[in-house]
Amino acid sequence: MEKGTTIGRDKIAALFDSGTFVETGAYVKREGGELTGVVCGYGAIGGKLVYAFSQDSDRKKGAFDALQAEKIAALYSMAMKNGAPIVGMFDSAGAVLCDGATAMSAYGKLLKAVSDASGVIPQIAVITGVCSGMSATVAAMFDVLVTVKDQSQLFVNAPFIVGKEVGTTEAVAKNGLASVEAENDTDANAKVAKLIAMLPSNNAEGVVAEEITDDVNRTVNVDGKNGRELIETLADAGEFVEIGGAYAEEMLTGLCSFGGVTCGVVANNADTKNGTVTVDGAKKAARLVSFCDSFSIPVVTLVNSTGVEVSREAENAPLAAQLGKLAMAYATADTAKITAVVGKAYGAAFTLMGSKALGADMVYALDGAEISVMDPASAVAFLWNDRITPEVSRSDLETEWKETQASAEAAAADGSIDDVINAAELRQRICAAVYMLLMKNDGTPARKHCNLPL
Repeated sequence: MEKGTTIGRDKIAALFDSGTFVETGAYVKREGGELTGVVCGYGAIGGKLVYAFSQDSDRKKGAFDALQAEKIAALYSMAMKNGAPIVGMFDSAGAVLCDGATAMSAYGKLLKAVSDASGVIPQIAVITGVCSGMSATVAAMFDVLVTVKDQSQLFVNAPFIVGKEVGTTEAVAKNGLASVEAENDTDANAKVAKLIAMLPSNNAEGVVAEEITDDVNRTVNVDGKNGRELIETLADAGEFVEIGGAYAEEMLTGLCSFGGVTCGVVANNADTKNGTVTVDGAKKAARLVSFCDSFSIPVVTLVNSTGVEVSREAENAPLAAQLGKLAMAYATADTAKITAVVGKAYGAAFTLMGSKALGADMVYALDGAEISVMDPASAVAFLWNDRITPEVSRSDLETEWKETQASAEAAAADGSIDDVINAAELRQRICAAVYMLLMKNDGTPARKHCNLPL
């Protein structure tokens, strides 16, 4: 099929603002005169420069070959030079088998291009059809992966080999590979546009500050609110773009804005498993923190957890390694980090979830938050069991533990908490901290020399 209207070209054109798409390498052909199975180009999404490629199922079912790798690599080169995001639309039956080692090397070239761009420019993958074998590996390396309901298929080994439930939109959402799920192509494009608007174009641009759509001094009612409901209560205009919502639901991650500034959010979901930090939850949180740090996006952490996972399966995962990765993600992140204990913070959960000790810039606790080395019932059983008398019950001692040993004020006494605040002020304080830390990632200003005293 010659250059003209094809599925791949229609999909990529629909991604961009009307009339802005410009195709590159439009007439690159295989030996024999066939156009290679990918459409590449650039244009504007919400007025921002974006590069994109779309595998074209109208051209040999989007079969991957060396020329396709060359076209995409050339696109990546332009995107890197101009510091603009890449959107990859995947729809291919696989490699051109008769190309042999050439096809395998072509995949290697594409893998390298994606790897070189990681952390430099945002990369968003959209699975518009079949994405199999090495293409699935390529897509998994992108920062955000969008699937389309009843349309996306993503797998390394074909379902007829390993089981029909593999590779469906539901399966890749539950195993954490899918970041965002869309209802259809139009919804997928809208979700990509929202992400492009919220993310910086590259790692040197800094935080994205949009027009403020909400009052930064708005008081909030967070009583009884957990998880997504809590985040939406705090965020500008109640808008939260969740990432990986179907995976490890006890840990919520995503993007929202505070005072017009795009921030990443990590939050324990106390409505699921009491917000326990699980193996999968730790992986999910570490991934979001690492992504935000790559692009200097502030990280807001909302802590409400009874501790870390307790199970044989978790220990064999191994749990220790995943908790270590979470700790390293927070400790090595140079971006602004703001943490608020909004409920319980027992044991290792307090330390791991963006604590002051791991490098958080500002840490708040709501008045009434519980911060304890272990849950009050266990603490009393271990340490105060001998204090139980006919006049002093276990319940009395647990209440005393909460009010003294587990109080936010007790944690603040040694500097682990910067301030104990009224719950209604939580949004105000987060916004104020975000503004205060906006310039953090510019580093210490250069000095010509010190100013000598008189």
